[in-house]
Amino acid sequence: MVDMCRAPSVVNPTVRYGQKKFTEMFDAKTRLDRDTRREAILDVAGDLFMQEGFAAASMSEIAARLGGSKGTLYNYFRSKDELFTAYVQRHCVVQSAAMFDLAADAEDIAHALTALGVAYLTWVMSDFAQANFRMIIAEAQRNPEIGRTFYESGPMNGARRLADILVRAADRGDLKLEDPLRAAHQFIGLCQNRFLKARQCNYMSEPTAEEIAVEVDAAVKTFLAAFGTARA
Repeated sequence: MVDMCRAPSVVNPTVRYGQKKFTEMFDAKTRLDRDTRREAILDVAGDLFMQEGFAAASMSEIAARLGGSKGTLYNYFRSKDELFTAYVQRHCVVQSAAMFDLAADAEDIAHALTALGVAYLTWVMSDFAQANFRMIIAEAQRNPEIGRTFYESGPMNGARRLADILVRAADRGDLKLEDPLRAAHQFIGLCQNRFLKARQCNYMSEPTAEEIAVEVDAAVKTFLAAFGTARA
């Protein structure tokens, strides 16, 4: 049997869990339904929000880029706030699905945590994710509903899905847990803690695949030292 308290060594993370694989999975899922007008609107609006910022982006410009009228746009979204909220929610759902698809292929909890940790750090520390996060936080000050949508669809949803994985591992005897959701948040914190504020302050550039692998390896070992069980 595998010693569940020993995290796997990540020698070449780009082969198994790395940035390229996760990026390709995310890119492949960025349109949940390419044939619908609503998804096309969200694609165009998302591009404009990232280029111009929420305040500068207008419904008129979104309609112009779509080649339609504002009237048609308002048939789908009653306001720019509602459109932005839908963009935030879809983005969180897609990103979460891409990450957890990677963990589904892992053969044990150590490898599942490694896959999730690498995918998570690869995404959340990227230039795009950081810019997106800053935009969302800025708008959350004006409209708290946007912040709630982001947190519930993104960080909280991810923590709950990770907690489900942890519960299944505990049921197999691989982990000992008192509060799976708290443990999920603690693992996420272990992964991102050293890089997050540095990235948010623009103190450092995107971490490399090797830097991410080292950080996640340490996080997994620390987490399993606290919650893991050694099975003979």
